[in-house]
Amino acid sequence: MVSIVALWLPILLSAVFVFIVSSIIHTVLTYHFKDFKAVPGEEKLMAEVRALDVPPGEYLAPCPRTPQERKTPEFQEKMKKGPILFMTVLGGEAGSMTKNLVQWFLYAVIVGIFAAYVAGRALGPGAHYLAVFRFVGVTAFACYTVAQWQDAIWFNRSMGRTLRNTFDGLIYALLTAGTFGWLWPQ
Repeated sequence: MVSIVALWLPILLSAVFVFIVSSIIHTVLTYHFKDFKAVPGEEKLMAEVRALDVPPGEYLAPCPRTPQERKTPEFQEKMKKGPILFMTVLGGEAGSMTKNLVQWFLYAVIVGIFAAYVAGRALGPGAHYLAVFRFVGVTAFACYTVAQWQDAIWFNRSMGRTLRNTFDGLIYALLTAGTFGWLWPQ
């Protein structure tokens, strides 16, 4: 068994590698430019949302206020009429990504902590590189990708976007696994 404290270096270094590679993926490579489509009549929609002064948050329209309302003929008619809208509204700070980048780095550290916990409980000091790679890689892959599929299932997110994010998660997991295999305590 290897403690999480003994794995502080691969935890932090793998987070740095994931952060750098994810920055390259999202700023240099172009395959994520297809993740979102432009809304027809974007300016009109934006003007309406601004006029409503919708605060930052996640919204559903039509949105039942209670489980009972969901069953009413009026609400069912709204659903049949469509469209059904899932909407995330960001505030005016959307131009700055500092907060998001800090959170992303911390998330990568947390993924490293989970991977360290699983591999550290399964393996001892001096474990073979491929054994470390396997435990850390599977754990990191699950952390980086599994929730993406829930959004595809429940919120009808694009399968292309889900697959691209899964591919990114595979890259991040391989980086994390390789870093841990390289720096595993002897």
